[in-house]
Amino acid sequence: MSRPPGFRMTAPVRRALRAGVEYEFDQMVISRELSRNAVTRMLVERIEREGWELDRLRLSADGTRRVILRRKIIRQRSMFYDYY
Repeated sequence: MSRPPGFRMTAPVRRALRAGVEYEFDQMVISRELSRNAVTRMLVERIEREGWELDRLRLSADGTRRVILRRKIIRQRSMFYDYY
């Protein structure tokens, strides 16, 4: 997927909000040059395809958008521990 000009993304960060539940966060900074429709399409595509949900969207005074997406980290229990 090619990124539009004026789009910047940081590496995902993991942290626990509640005991036993971990989330992965992804921060994006989107330029004011992109239209509202383009940003909406881009976010919907990421949310539907990669399992993210919108955590926070901040619109700065200069028009840039700071978007934070999150998704739950699902851990599988090992089969080894079920037998012992």
